[in-house]
Amino acid sequence: MPPTPRPDPGPPVPAADPFHEERRDDCPWCGSRWLRTRLRVPERPRPTPGTFVVDECRDCSHAFRNPRPTGDAPLLRPHRRPAEEYGGSDLAGRLRRLHHRTAARAMLPYPEPESWLDVGTGHGHFPEVAREVHPYTAFDGVDPTPRVEAARAAGRIEEAYQGLLADPEITARLRARYDVVSMVHHLEHTADPRAELRAARTVLRPGGHLLVDVAAPARPFGTLPPGLRWPGRAYDRPRPLHLIPLRNLLAELRSLGYEVVATRICAPFPPRAHRIVARRTELPPAPVAPPPDPQPRSDSA
Repeated sequence: MPPTPRPDPGPPVPAADPFHEERRDDCPWCGSRWLRTRLRVPERPRPTPGTFVVDECRDCSHAFRNPRPTGDAPLLRPHRRPAEEYGGSDLAGRLRRLHHRTAARAMLPYPEPESWLDVGTGHGHFPEVAREVHPYTAFDGVDPTPRVEAARAAGRIEEAYQGLLADPEITARLRARYDVVSMVHHLEHTADPRAELRAARTVLRPGGHLLVDVAAPARPFGTLPPGLRWPGRAYDRPRPLHLIPLRNLLAELRSLGYEVVATRICAPFPPRAHRIVARRTELPPAPVAPPPDPQPRSDSA
């Protein structure tokens, strides 16, 4: 039997860019349309086409990737460096472990936590190091990739949650459960940093602490693609979607009901970042509108 004839597909239709969303003309932080291009370079040496562009808002100084990569872009760009090399003897591994240890030690001045959630935990390397500083703390992890399950199987965390912390199902499940929530170089890689900060407050117990390490916008070479920063090291490093000025981040934390108790400049790998410790406080009650004035009665003659 001859094969069933198929219709002619016609000329190929130009497809949408599978790696990038539409370019936006306003700031994702304040909504201003007064933008300038801070950096524009080809995305070499990756096999994916396109240009790496970082725009900056002239009003609030928020810098962001524009256009932003799609959710499928990380899956289409294979990571060429095995994650397990983290614990090796190379300089990058030693510096990263040192940074994780100093981040964990930042919580020593506060009450010892019983439960700790690491957001964006990946393979769980930060909880693994933090347990050396806080041996009586139970560490859990949340990450949008299946790596979080590998972290649980390796014993680096006790409970694993695959997804974003801002997902309503995860937030509702973990409500008021943790004494500490950490975001170590996670916030700048999320599509909506504000949503992650709101969700962190939800899963914290009253009086719990939020630990944030976030890339500083003015850090040297902070926005360059990895191939230009580290010649010869062409593996795919995660690159920030947002570079949030410290004053913007502190103002956002206070508006969400956090008390900022410590800030400092730290020197992790890659260099130059801000470390913030904030305590969850009770939000002030919403103002109550005064009752309307009663209508004056007219006295009849």
